[in-house]
Amino acid sequence: MSLKKSALIVILILLVDQISKIYVKTTFTYQQSVEVFSWFKILFIENEGAAWGAKLSDIFPIADSTGKLILTVFRLFAVAGIGYWLFDTIKKQSPKVLIFAVSLIFAGALGNIIDSVFYGAIFDESYGKVATLFSDEPYSSLFHGKVVDMLYFPIVQNAVLPSWIPIIGGNTFSFFEPVFNIADTAISTGVGILLVFNKKAFGTKTHKSAEE
Repeated sequence: MSLKKSALIVILILLVDQISKIYVKTTFTYQQSVEVFSWFKILFIENEGAAWGAKLSDIFPIADSTGKLILTVFRLFAVAGIGYWLFDTIKKQSPKVLIFAVSLIFAGALGNIIDSVFYGAIFDESYGKVATLFSDEPYSSLFHGKVVDMLYFPIVQNAVLPSWIPIIGGNTFSFFEPVFNIADTAISTGVGILLVFNKKAFGTKTHKSAEE
């Protein structure tokens, strides 16, 4: 796979990711939802931390703003590392499946870092009202933005586990609870491809031209 094809994949994912986030941010109030199907909703939330909303300040004795800054800087280094990995796989004419998977991971990571770096400085709050793009009163500053999530698949809600199951029998559970975005989907898909097609991705290198 060529650099041009990889760049096209990254650009397309970024466009879909950012357009969907900006649309939701400028159309929905915080936690507002629209039911598409009984098992799929558009639910607007914002993630201030890492995966599953975890914050560094929940682990270490630091302020939320400091933890957010550290997390954003870490993400920037991670994106740079993934970008170098992608460039290197293309340069070495690695298998197409590897380049495709890394392109997805890079695009997803870049999509979320855009939120973290810029959204705090260009949007105002979404609590109780629809946010304004390029607001005169942004909710935070550069490097302190919140990641916009909106894809919610409540396939099973408040189901009761059979009483015969040890320990957890009789408890309620829901599946699938996480709310995520297009960037998260790209990252998960890329990682999934690497896990499923591990041998093909990291096996013998091809010798075809990188301009294919």
